[in-house]
Amino acid sequence: MTTLTAACAVFAIVILLIILSYIAVRGITSINLEFLVDTPKPVGEGGGIGNAIVGSVMMTLLATLIGLPIGIGAGVYMAEFGNNWFGSTVRFISDTLIGIPSIIIGIFIYTLVVLPMGRQSGLAGGLALAIIMIPIVARTTEEMIRLVPNSMREAALALGAPQWRVIWNIVLPAASAGIATGVMLAIARISGETAPLLFTALNSRFYNYFFDQPMSSLTVQIYNYATGPFDIEHNMAWAATLILVGLILTINIAVRYLTRKRF
Repeated sequence: MTTLTAACAVFAIVILLIILSYIAVRGITSINLEFLVDTPKPVGEGGGIGNAIVGSVMMTLLATLIGLPIGIGAGVYMAEFGNNWFGSTVRFISDTLIGIPSIIIGIFIYTLVVLPMGRQSGLAGGLALAIIMIPIVARTTEEMIRLVPNSMREAALALGAPQWRVIWNIVLPAASAGIATGVMLAIARISGETAPLLFTALNSRFYNYFFDQPMSSLTVQIYNYATGPFDIEHNMAWAATLILVGLILTINIAVRYLTRKRF
């Protein structure tokens, strides 16, 4: 059984390395400074994905600022106070939201935000990504908090600490590594979403730093390049894919570093 499980682990790692290697081989030749800072141009005139990188970072940051506190707060409630009908309802809704196709969330935000505003915007894109992020963070936070031994809570309560301080100073730090893993999974999930952004943020061929205007993103730009008829566009799609994978990897490493245990 040990050999079988080790073989499965090696198989998963090999598949991941094959995918990453193929993306790197296909995309590395098209990456240069112009590609990283320029905006899309007509075929044959160069161009790049600078505006898409900025747009993706801005919308992911907005989604994280909205979804992270709500998701962690909901997870704490379900783990510490959710043994009632309301907690079960929140848990059921979270599980349902995780399974809903992202395009449905895009249509929901399109109806709720885009139509009243009269245009697509980075704000609508960030809100759609936040809705996708919240249930993932909430359920992961709940499971990680439930793994914290009750003896730690009881010891802090016995010393006279109120329950809110026990949660803030004892439970959350003890579960921080697992919560960080859930956050990374959520960020990786929303960083690769395309369908909801087509309805909400749409796209822009220029740099845009305002959330009330249409905003470009790496995933939508990859989609546009990949569906183009020219080989040069396909090469740029592979290069943009490599950049996206690199950004997600950088975020994962940074979160792991910041949440590492210090002895």
